[in-house]
Amino acid sequence: MSTITAASVKELRDKTGAGMMDCKQALTETGGDMEAAVDLLRKKGLSKAAKKSDRVAAQGLVGIVADGQKGALVEINSETDFVARNEQFQALVRDIAALAPNANGDTAALLAASYPGGKGTVEDQIKDAIATIGENMGLRRTAALAVETGVVADYIHNKAADGLGKIGVLVALESTGDKAKLTAFGRQLAMHIAAASPQVVNVEDLSQEALERERAIYVDQAKADPKNAGKSDEILAKASEGRLQKEFVSQAVLLKQVFVLDGKATVAEALKTAEADVGAPVKVAGFVRYALGEGIEKKAEDFAAEVAKTVGAAAPKKD
Repeated sequence: MSTITAASVKELRDKTGAGMMDCKQALTETGGDMEAAVDLLRKKGLSKAAKKSDRVAAQGLVGIVADGQKGALVEINSETDFVARNEQFQALVRDIAALAPNANGDTAALLAASYPGGKGTVEDQIKDAIATIGENMGLRRTAALAVETGVVADYIHNKAADGLGKIGVLVALESTGDKAKLTAFGRQLAMHIAAASPQVVNVEDLSQEALERERAIYVDQAKADPKNAGKSDEILAKASEGRLQKEFVSQAVLLKQVFVLDGKATVAEALKTAEADVGAPVKVAGFVRYALGEGIEKKAEDFAAEVAKTVGAAAPKKD
């Protein structure tokens, strides 16, 4: 009996739009024969969403939940913002977000989780929504944060409904201080992260590869500047290091950023002020920021042609 690999299951899923477990079962039944598995899924009617699966879904909603010491985020995409305003879609995102903390950031586990009301798995419910609403959609990613002592605070930007929006942020704070005050500061920090989009918490969290890449860019720019003609490599390297710290590190590192709610102090300084308020040391244990559709390559669409195609007419000629 042939071994069914994760790669073959993914390939079949991409071809058919069927669920992962359905794909695995089909490959098992057909002895790993990809084409036979495609035919089997078609016969079973499990590839009903396949025609929509190649359409780019870059709209949708970010869903967020936070309950004291644990929180989770999900991004569920649709093709249009119109669907994101649909109450059925919003309920779907809200239900899936509520299940996300138990998935601990594992997208596959969340897709396989039982959907509320005995409606199969989360993946089953998404497939049903595709068929009902008529747009491609999918659970793109999920993340979770937790602390043993402290709070996980949340913030949603461009809010569409409670716990739903276009940008979602979770921030985990470790502290034995006053929880109400800690939560209030955590929300402020989450708002800052939504606006400033840091990459990491501390300088030590930056990869050496990223630092070297940025450093090389600044050095090359310095060498190409006519104003620096005749200056030694040592002088140019020192000047470039200053730019690296000011223009990259201070923007990429959360604790070095200027706190947007203050406009003067750094986040590290704001953290010290918060410690005095909550009555104990505070550590930023981590954060997650989801911006809807980030990193998805969106197709350039000819809207007139799309409408004409829908109604079966010829697209208007462009001048």
